[in-house]
Amino acid sequence: MRSNRIIHVISAHAEGEVGDVIVGGVAPPPGETLWAQSRWIARDEALRNFVLNEPRGGVFRHVNLLVPPRDPRADAAFIIMEPEDTPPMSGSNAICVATVLLDSGILPMTEPETRLTLEAPGGLVHVRAQCRAGKAERIFVRNVPSFSARLDAALEVEGLGALTVDTAYGGDSFVIVDARALGFALRADEARDIAALGMRITRAANEQLGFAHPLNPDWDHVSFCLFAGPIERRGRELRAGSAVAIRPGKVDRSPTGTGVSARMATLHARGLMGPEDRLTAVSLIGSTFSGRIVETGAVGPLPAIIPEISGRAWITGTHQHMLDPDDPWPQGYRLSDTWGAG
Repeated sequence: MRSNRIIHVISAHAEGEVGDVIVGGVAPPPGETLWAQSRWIARDEALRNFVLNEPRGGVFRHVNLLVPPRDPRADAAFIIMEPEDTPPMSGSNAICVATVLLDSGILPMTEPETRLTLEAPGGLVHVRAQCRAGKAERIFVRNVPSFSARLDAALEVEGLGALTVDTAYGGDSFVIVDARALGFALRADEARDIAALGMRITRAANEQLGFAHPLNPDWDHVSFCLFAGPIERRGRELRAGSAVAIRPGKVDRSPTGTGVSARMATLHARGLMGPEDRLTAVSLIGSTFSGRIVETGAVGPLPAIIPEISGRAWITGTHQHMLDPDDPWPQGYRLSDTWGAG
């Protein structure tokens, strides 16, 4: 076989959402900080295109690049590459990365619990992994500080009229809408409509509301639209459906860890969730992430929470992505049938 490039990947998914991990064949990108390295990846696009575009990738795929940590407190570091973004943090991808590191033996596993510190571009996240018989069975991620940016903001969406929405940050930026008010029961057969409408709402939110992270001026847009189901409360246990539309037009198969964090921040801001409560978010395929508020604080002038989210991940295979020197599409390709018009 001829190839002028070989990238070694361990594939995984967290509660249904693909989060592949590059474990070899890619040199660390330039940059003094992990955030600077992630911005280089985002601007350069060569690696993103190679692993995310067809024929090696697809709109359903996220890929994480393992790199040496910049923070001496971290055991490992990762840069997240999503179809349209190279974000500060991702809950499902962090769970995949932790699972791959432990299940593959890259980092040592201690049973019944292994503790790790991972460095994401958006900051340090602390991991507790429940381990048994050589498998990391459940991953708990103490996420980056999360906050509510706007509550009950007015948003005009063409064809829908005026909506009342929230915006929030949970390691990535969200516009949050009431799924039931828009006619969604959050069933699997609604995924196409949720994805299409979510793209319209996200565009409108960026045009009319915008987003500004108080401490990271580089993160200045709304990434996702979270369709939030009604909260069902039984004592301290909260449960709700959740569907997140991801650019360029797909629905997260998992309940979205940063989305769970963002929703907990808005619930806390409204006085509807405290440290003694636990939220279980349910995806369109019935998978779940659980979340709790570990502590409270601030991000710049904004009140914030430190959330912990938990979920499961499984390795699905290993791959060696190659590039034949005669391949006429070395950076791959995208078509609007799956990637959308944008």
